[in-house]
Amino acid sequence: MTEPHVHPTDVVRAGGAIVWRGDALDPEVAVVHRPKYDDWSFPKGKLKPGEHVIAGALREVAEETGLSVALGRHLPPVHYLKSGRLKRVDYWVAQVIEEVAQEPSDEVDELVWLPVAEARARLTYEWDAGLLRALTAAPLETTPFVLVRHAYAGSRQDWGGDDDLRPLDEEGEAQARTVADLLYGYRPSALVSSPSRRCVQTLLPYAAREALKIRTERLLTETEYDTAQSLALALALLDDGAPVALCGHGKVLPELITGLCENRFDGFAEDTHLRKGAIAVLHHVGGRVTAVERYLT
Repeated sequence: MTEPHVHPTDVVRAGGAIVWRGDALDPEVAVVHRPKYDDWSFPKGKLKPGEHVIAGALREVAEETGLSVALGRHLPPVHYLKSGRLKRVDYWVAQVIEEVAQEPSDEVDELVWLPVAEARARLTYEWDAGLLRALTAAPLETTPFVLVRHAYAGSRQDWGGDDDLRPLDEEGEAQARTVADLLYGYRPSALVSSPSRRCVQTLLPYAAREALKIRTERLLTETEYDTAQSLALALALLDDGAPVALCGHGKVLPELITGLCENRFDGFAEDTHLRKGAIAVLHHVGGRVTAVERYLT
């Protein structure tokens, strides 16, 4: 699984997207002109201090283009030297959800939609042209299945009551807000959780933002997890075809991810462990997984 948030601290970080619209087999992509550099590139920008790379990519796309997008798979990161420092730009495939009229600015004064071949000719930098090769190497239009490990909830040993009632602590509440920012990139319309309080609370900020209900399933708890039945539940959710976020426990999710990949992925998920508050994203087409990614919060 790719893990693009792991990076040396001295690297300048940025995020962006190759935004597409139209026919997934013959798409148009958004290319922007930056007057300061007189170049043509994909929308991107430097992360703010403490900002998650996914949140930064979404913000920069919105600021530079006025586009609201849903993220697809992660693309190979671009590295180059900027003022003597190594810069890493993480890009995602992104499909347009809504276009809002955008006034020219000092940063971006023009946006054009071009077929892939024309975009390749217009782009200033060879590394951007390389991203177009990665863009068309796998299906563009995918559906996300997001698995979320619940955020921090203090110590199990220090909690005196029913463990299913153990709530998120202050750090966990902050993680849940970051989880909401990440989920906003993938726009899940179905939320499924272990009924344990800490799992439900991890999804609550996103559920509140999008006015969605959280469905609870006992098969996702530590005590009632069943290898065959819990996997059948996850596979049924995958086959429903809607973008899904599923929240569960550290003792449950690794086996569930492994089972999903063994059944529906031609590749191999090298590490299925998720830290608290982390997510795994399985991108699929018609229930067949095409890419697996992992992100910390």
